[in-house]
Amino acid sequence: MERRTQSYSSPKINIASQIATALFGGIALFIIILIIWTLGYQLVYAGRIFPGISVAGINLSGMTPAEASIKLNEELIFPYQGKILLRDGDKIWTASPAELGMVFDAPASASSAYQVGRSGGLFGAFNDQLDSRKQGKSADIVIIFDQQVAYAYLQTIAFGLNQSPVEASLDIQGTEVISQPGTVGRYLNVDATLLALSAQLQSFRDGEVLMVVDEVHPDLVDVSSQADTARQILASPLTLHLSGASELDPGPWTYDVPIVAEMLIVQEVQTEAGTHIEVMLAPNALGEILVKIAAEIDRLPENARFVFDDESRQLVVLTPSTTGRTVDISSSIIFINESILQGIHDIELKVNTTDPAIKDTMTAEELGITELVNAETSYFYGSSAERIQNIQAGSAPFHGVLVAPGETFSMGSVLGDISLDNGFAEALIIFGGRTIKGVGGGICQVSTTLFRNAFFSGFPVEERHSHAYRVYYYEQDAGGGRDSDLVGLDATVYFPLVDFKFTNDTPYWLLMETYLDVAGRNLTWKFYSTSDGRSTDWTTTGTKGVVSPPKPVFEENDELAKNEIKQVDWSAEGADVSVTRTVYKNGSIYFEDVFNTHYEPWQAVCQYGPDTNNPEKKAEEQGLCQ
Repeated sequence: MERRTQSYSSPKINIASQIATALFGGIALFIIILIIWTLGYQLVYAGRIFPGISVAGINLSGMTPAEASIKLNEELIFPYQGKILLRDGDKIWTASPAELGMVFDAPASASSAYQVGRSGGLFGAFNDQLDSRKQGKSADIVIIFDQQVAYAYLQTIAFGLNQSPVEASLDIQGTEVISQPGTVGRYLNVDATLLALSAQLQSFRDGEVLMVVDEVHPDLVDVSSQADTARQILASPLTLHLSGASELDPGPWTYDVPIVAEMLIVQEVQTEAGTHIEVMLAPNALGEILVKIAAEIDRLPENARFVFDDESRQLVVLTPSTTGRTVDISSSIIFINESILQGIHDIELKVNTTDPAIKDTMTAEELGITELVNAETSYFYGSSAERIQNIQAGSAPFHGVLVAPGETFSMGSVLGDISLDNGFAEALIIFGGRTIKGVGGGICQVSTTLFRNAFFSGFPVEERHSHAYRVYYYEQDAGGGRDSDLVGLDATVYFPLVDFKFTNDTPYWLLMETYLDVAGRNLTWKFYSTSDGRSTDWTTTGTKGVVSPPKPVFEENDELAKNEIKQVDWSAEGADVSVTRTVYKNGSIYFEDVFNTHYEPWQAVCQYGPDTNNPEKKAEEQGLCQ
């Protein structure tokens, strides 16, 4: 039996196949029509711009690119007749786009219009052709913008516009204060302005461009307040005074406005907050006047001076103590400037004070001064009035002086300047191997008396210098005769080269008193303190190795008259002497020392006037230079 197989197709499948066939056929037909249209449209407008195409509002439909280029050149006059307004506040500059570097490229713009509907593929070209035909289409205009031309144009503007910042200024001219406010600097930002200009030019329309200007502010804008301060400083003289000044104190010191103006300075000060101006009196100038003022104000502290009342056994104030003071120049400069900035013109000086070691309120008990421990007297019979005057002037400064426990006392530090201004006179002195006339002759009477008191009181002698030759005054006894035991107990001073020093090595203060008896031709030096049980023994070798003086010398002196003879130096034997001192304390030897002295032989010197015959005989007749 034969089997047959029969196939059947579904009706739904046939319908879908039919639809797909129809759709494919429609698309193919559309594409064919589109191709035919596009090719046909291009054939119709071959070499010409499609309808509806314009550049910058100029219709170029149906034109060849060459025709379009001519038309654009004829109608596009913006680069040459357009106006671009550049503004900076009230200042304006007007230029054509061409002056600013804008060039219109007509052939390139026509070519751009020609390409519309001919690029972008089949669908893109068709769409452009359709849009331009229906509603028109604008092609890109081609502009050449030479920024170098625009940059140069803006640089020309910047040359007149740019302005550097000016700092505020303050100047003192004489007593007049001149101030000027600062001004803000302005600089054309060419790059930023160029961007704004480029955008305006590409709009192809007249317009205004606001130029970008950068401002630079000065560090100092306003100095009016400082100028007011300077005027206030110069409104009145400057007066400096000492606080609590008495009638005996110096000052006040007043400086007129012109002088203050010379000291006034203006300076810039840099801080974290910025730069500012300060007005002040120049520290250097203030320092100079304060140094001069200090020379009048500064003083060392001075101990009170006393005398010991032997009956009451108390101290009597001879001279009150004085507080030391020094001008604090650094602090005064700061305070003066602080005060004058506040409108104060009468200003107190800053002064540092130092209390004296001994105030006039101290008592004998506090100082340990209870008795006379020793007194020595020297004699000066035959002294001239000038020499006595010098002994008086030289001994007076030591009356009432106190020497501290442990202090090494310098005679020269109290004696001070030996000058005519300080009450000294010209008298005979030993200088350069000669006895000559000089200021202060006789001072060695004072130093010799002090040396003997320190010697016999048992105080250590730190510095002592003998005379070059034996001097009669220092060997005199109370009756005016010569005491050979006193040879080698003299001391000379010629401060600061030669001084006499001794040390108060007791735990008590030592009070010195000096008494000059002009009529009795003697000087007494007293030491008041408290005895610590010391006593002094001494021995002397007497003069040894005595050398006779040389023969007298005779010299002519133009200041003397004929046959006038004057002795200016006296002969003295040369010799050596050694004095040994033993100081005991409470019966035991405390210390020993030896004072060796060498005296040169000294010749007499006589002077005579010119044309004097045989001056030696005339000197002998007068008892001179024997």
